[in-house]
Amino acid sequence: MPDEHRLEEKFLSQEAEKRISEKLDEAEKIDIDIQTDLLKIVQGQADGVSVAGQGLVIKEGIRIQEIKLQTDSIAINPFSALFGQIELNEAVNAIARIVLTEVDMNLALASDFVSSQMQNFDFDVDGEIVSFEPQKIQVFLPGEGKIECRGRLLLKEKGNTRPFAYTAVLRPRTHSQPAMLESFNCTEGDGISIELVTALMQKAKELMNIPSFKWEEMAFKIKDIKVEKGSLILLVETQVKQIPSSITELSL
Repeated sequence: MPDEHRLEEKFLSQEAEKRISEKLDEAEKIDIDIQTDLLKIVQGQADGVSVAGQGLVIKEGIRIQEIKLQTDSIAINPFSALFGQIELNEAVNAIARIVLTEVDMNLALASDFVSSQMQNFDFDVDGEIVSFEPQKIQVFLPGEGKIECRGRLLLKEKGNTRPFAYTAVLRPRTHSQPAMLESFNCTEGDGISIELVTALMQKAKELMNIPSFKWEEMAFKIKDIKVEKGSLILLVETQVKQIPSSITELSL
């Protein structure tokens, strides 16, 4: 009987791997394990779904070094499951471990897709609206829990537009400590006012302390961030309303 169950699991897992692989530009390795058996499928149940991938290239060249995801027990559509497609009847909780390398992060930041997603940031500084238009961002991961950012932007204030460049070193929020800004230096331009720095720091604090965020049919909560030399490791809790049909939705 266990062997029969494994045959069912292998069939469903292989079909799911095939469907997701078709959505990827490239994948060094992708393994999907659907933990269930025929009786549970008929009853619309599965003990869980796990996903493990390495070197996944998704939307417009964006690359993820590693992802591991495991769901709780789930309620599924039994008819779609028989054809290797998992459709959820109820939301399910999952936990994911995502590894991003410094090289891949910078390639993503320079991609057309990310550039098109970058928006101007507006700040109210003593009743006056000041805008930042991002031009270029680079990230460096020197280790010791630090992230160094180097960027260039256009600063629009009082009817004037001027270039501004900076370097910043920060420590991201973890389960044991709040986000910390170690240094911020202007490397191009005439500098910025104390009032604008205060507004920037307040906005950065708000962004870094967002408890959760949503993407498509998934809600994410970052539980922990670990910065190593050359790589960033995220531990993320998710609530999934639907298993995405593409790894793009799954990994973002």
